[in-house]
Amino acid sequence: MNFLTCASAKILNATLREIDSNRSLDLDEPSTYMLQEWIISPPYTDMKMFLIPPIVCLVAAILVIPSILFVIFSSFSIRQETRYLLLGNALLCDLMYLIFYTLSAVLNGMNLTLPKYACVLLLFLLAVTYCGGLLTAAAMVLDIFLAILFPLRYVAILPSSRTKKLIVLIWVSSGVFPGIIYLVLMVTQKPALCPMNTCSVPIILVMTLHGDDAVKLCYVLSVTALFLCLALIHGCYIILYLKTRQSGIWKSVFSRASVTFLMHHTILFFYFSPLLALVVETLLYINAVIELQTGIWISLTICNVLMVLPKALLPYLYGLRYREISSSLKFIFRMKRLSLRPMANLGCLGQHCPSIK
Repeated sequence: MNFLTCASAKILNATLREIDSNRSLDLDEPSTYMLQEWIISPPYTDMKMFLIPPIVCLVAAILVIPSILFVIFSSFSIRQETRYLLLGNALLCDLMYLIFYTLSAVLNGMNLTLPKYACVLLLFLLAVTYCGGLLTAAAMVLDIFLAILFPLRYVAILPSSRTKKLIVLIWVSSGVFPGIIYLVLMVTQKPALCPMNTCSVPIILVMTLHGDDAVKLCYVLSVTALFLCLALIHGCYIILYLKTRQSGIWKSVFSRASVTFLMHHTILFFYFSPLLALVVETLLYINAVIELQTGIWISLTICNVLMVLPKALLPYLYGLRYREISSSLKFIFRMKRLSLRPMANLGCLGQHCPSIK
């Protein structure tokens, strides 16, 4: 039996079982045929258009993130500050996520099937780097919170040594939560004659809505954890605004505090807008407001556009705004340009070359 046909049969059977237990997921015959056709022969020409955003975001991130990381970890004074260490960890998580997700998207766009354990490893790395980025964003907000509300005790509360331990804790926590979910699914899922082996994140997100209770529980727990992280971050920002509004730093719209506050909220909006869009899509799909094909296209938009866009914008809107980082990068590029001039002069020896100014 053809693998894709076997997989589609398994999905359709699971969907029909779900329909029996929940009439809100009512698929008519055209929708069932559409689901089968999508799995067996997806519209690769249209799906290849969704490869453009991840590739563009990856290229944009590669152009600047390695340079910022080099400045942070090569300068002793910079890497002793908590905010720069957390920024470097966030950029590292974002760059790794872009690399892994672009690899996954390209492989799916080329209709290449990964081995089972390679796919599991890739999905696990995607979950770890995405959770690491979110937890680091929350840690950056807490860092600003402590620095503003407890300026005299800030260095004692969060020194660089404690920050390094916090980063290690972030990575461990980012690996534990997806690992627990994977172990729960591995224990609760019964072996099937036709296992569903797909490594496409958007398809997996759609198919979780047709899973059993364990799959749905893991989905709800993941969304709840992300919402709690979002609530913590926004709660800290609200407290910061209430504590500092009497100081006069918010009077000017173009003050550094106002611009920083706006940039933080812009980045946070881009980070958590995919979550909100995913929840809205789930509610619309469960209540049969949108069809299966629409749900898949929305999932593709969420994963290939909304989830990768903030990771490409973060180094430009946030990283380069730090004076120490931007001036260090300018100094490095200036020294590199000066080092290239003697080489150009040596190449002009014995020739009539124009003078290099």
